[in-house]
Amino acid sequence: MPTFSNPVLAGSHPDPSICRVGEDHYLVTSSFAYYPGLPVFHSRDLVDWRPLGHVVDRPSQVPLTGLDVSDGLWAATIRHHEGTFYVVVAAARARQGSATYLFTATDPAGPWSEPVVLEAEGIDPSLFFDDDGRCWFTACRDAAEPAVTGPGELWMRELDLETLALTGPAHALWYGAMRGAWVEAPHLYKRDGVYWLIAAEGGTEHHHAVSAARADTVTGPYATDPRSPLLTHRHRGAAEPVHNVGHVDLVETAAGETWAVALAVRPIEGTHTLGREVFLVPVEWTPRGPVFAPEAGRVRLSERLPAGATAAPRRDTPVRYAFDGPALGPEWLSLRGPVDDRVSCGAGPGGLTVRLSPEPLTSTGTPAFVARRQQHVRLRARARVRFADATPARQAGLAVFQNTGRHATLGLTADASGTPQVVLTGVEAGVATRLGAVTVADSEVVLTVDSDEAGYTFRVDDGTRSTPLGSIERAFFSTERAGGFVGVHLGLYGVGDSGEAQVRWFEYTPA
Repeated sequence: MPTFSNPVLAGSHPDPSICRVGEDHYLVTSSFAYYPGLPVFHSRDLVDWRPLGHVVDRPSQVPLTGLDVSDGLWAATIRHHEGTFYVVVAAARARQGSATYLFTATDPAGPWSEPVVLEAEGIDPSLFFDDDGRCWFTACRDAAEPAVTGPGELWMRELDLETLALTGPAHALWYGAMRGAWVEAPHLYKRDGVYWLIAAEGGTEHHHAVSAARADTVTGPYATDPRSPLLTHRHRGAAEPVHNVGHVDLVETAAGETWAVALAVRPIEGTHTLGREVFLVPVEWTPRGPVFAPEAGRVRLSERLPAGATAAPRRDTPVRYAFDGPALGPEWLSLRGPVDDRVSCGAGPGGLTVRLSPEPLTSTGTPAFVARRQQHVRLRARARVRFADATPARQAGLAVFQNTGRHATLGLTADASGTPQVVLTGVEAGVATRLGAVTVADSEVVLTVDSDEAGYTFRVDDGTRSTPLGSIERAFFSTERAGGFVGVHLGLYGVGDSGEAQVRWFEYTPA
């Protein structure tokens, strides 16, 4: 039987949501404080996903300045109805929902509208279009009586499609299947006249799970599916390659199959660095309701292809960025806002010009920094950097970035006499520690980081010699050590009062 390899979107792509229009599938994931926000992907076969663009690509849409990397845009839902695409998302501040936004577009590639702010509390909003054309908004929030019902509550209110405002009474739907567990990530579906409410419980880490409830009318009452949890890896041992499974969204293909997209992680010795990734799971509908992964009962790294899919795409392809186009590709991100005034393609003698900013990577502003997700544990990232403006107070180079308080930089700078040098710096809890330094023969060098199961090893090549500067254990960059919800990003940065650096090229090579 032909198979594909999970995950279908590797690297930090959490909280996937999916919809289908004809033969085409569209998917959106969380982006937190990275910009542009809410990436949109397209696929015909559910396996090979290509980036289309982003929902949030203008600073006027959502303010992100001042946010921690793991705050920002959480768990969006994408839906399509009568020619219009809808994306609804909660923005978080200090790990609490602060506002709920609704965006619309006629083309999922954009442009997307300025947002409508909905009168809604909580996080993880979703939309459900019923057979009668009415639209229902669902989300999760703190329960009114947690001692009685449990800590979380899924609730519903109608969305007026003319005014794009919530209307009518709010309905409390369900408090989850597991007493004492927070219930979140609600998505509503209708199958053979029955309404199915699929949710996540147990947090987004090891105890993550999929649970369900059903009702005969859209506003309830909803009765817990006694089979809950319907999908989880919480009971699997340490040797299980996939953990933290949950936060699913379902789609019915044109061939009549049902599949779920889910988030999960691939830990190594108990820690993971790539973040929460998108896994594809088959679903079978039975008289008792949906059965996830009916053949295996778990999410597999190798799974059968969906009906109609012909072959799994090639993976692990090296990429070399010459930065000779008018703009960076959709895989490149900045923090909290655009950096067009700081980072530009095709300007000056190098492919990418990085104009230094006094904003450090430890700040909650928008530094001169662009990065792409790390999608493979074993890889080599290299950049050829020229920095003639180096001084002891200026630095430009390569960054391994987990969050503002935990990252590493391999920077080209200069010592007090003006001699070029490369410095390896580790940042933990916001405190920088110099881990290695070497004088180099020129102001143009190749900076390299090699990653594997053990750690990250850094070195510099100045044209006369290749010098290792040190290694940092892989777990240092893990979510388990760093906290938060994001995976590692690899990028280019410049910090200082003035000056600019040129990046001739950047290579990302899976081992």
